[in-house]
Amino acid sequence: MSAGLLPGAALGIVTGDGTRAGFQLGMAQLEPKLRPLKEDAWFDLASLTKVLFTLPEVLKLVESGSLDLDDPLIQHLPEAGWLRDENPLASVTIRQLLAHRSGLPAWAPLYTWGADPAQLKARLLQEPWRLGEPVYSDIGYMLLGLLLERMHARELRSFTLPEGLSFKPDPERCAASERCPWRGRLLTGEVHDENAFALGGAAGHAGLFGTLDGVLDRAHAWLTETELSPAAHAAALEPHSGERLLGWVRKHPGWSGGALAGPAAYGHTGFTGTGVWIDPERNYAWVLLTNRVHPTRHQPNPLPELRRAVGNALAAAWRPA
Repeated sequence: MSAGLLPGAALGIVTGDGTRAGFQLGMAQLEPKLRPLKEDAWFDLASLTKVLFTLPEVLKLVESGSLDLDDPLIQHLPEAGWLRDENPLASVTIRQLLAHRSGLPAWAPLYTWGADPAQLKARLLQEPWRLGEPVYSDIGYMLLGLLLERMHARELRSFTLPEGLSFKPDPERCAASERCPWRGRLLTGEVHDENAFALGGAAGHAGLFGTLDGVLDRAHAWLTETELSPAAHAAALEPHSGERLLGWVRKHPGWSGGALAGPAAYGHTGFTGTGVWIDPERNYAWVLLTNRVHPTRHQPNPLPELRRAVGNALAAAWRPA
């Protein structure tokens, strides 16, 4: 599959009326023994956590009146940057975090800072982050995960999730990801992202697992504008840059969904080899889930070209109802 660079893959498409089709190819695991990919396999969704969990959960708090998109983060996490003469988080808003416009760094190796999740969460809030030009930021979504935990007074792993999504999947039903040098074991049903693991196994930026049907269900909810209220859905899809909405990536030259996608199409990808794309004009959404980091991330990645090829083929085959 893709010149042997993808162990397994699941592809699905769903239309606005709920009609769907999908199939699986390849292996859930290559080592230490072969295990075929089954129809109900669970995949580590990686950064799809941002748009399938964190974004809608934050917007539901906005719908309830518990917070506003333009609230500064420290209004709800007042200890963030506490007692600093120059608090970089003082001016950062929830909207900026969701849209990757805060100027926070893209990433930091939190998992090397310690082994206690509570201590790491405290340091995440106290770290003297340097704000620069806006970049796609895992750090920003980690902070949003802490916001959700504070507002709901429970850890993310205890949140109730829709069918087909989980922070605690059955390892026996999961596609394997990487043989992790840091943890010294093959990861199966255990979050691939090191920082999400260190933060307790679930975080605002990563940690979610899903089946093909589970991700198609969420894509369908976004397609039909039933994931949120009409007002919240409209806010989520408001452009914040040439490439970004709130969380989602909008169609732009060279984007992952292919050049033939409709002008209002949007989507997102995950490092482990996952992705979801929504095309409102054509009234369909599609999902491609792979375990491309198995058994290691350090190999050529065929997905950028494959994703665009699949997206273009689906768009070319589409015919108006």
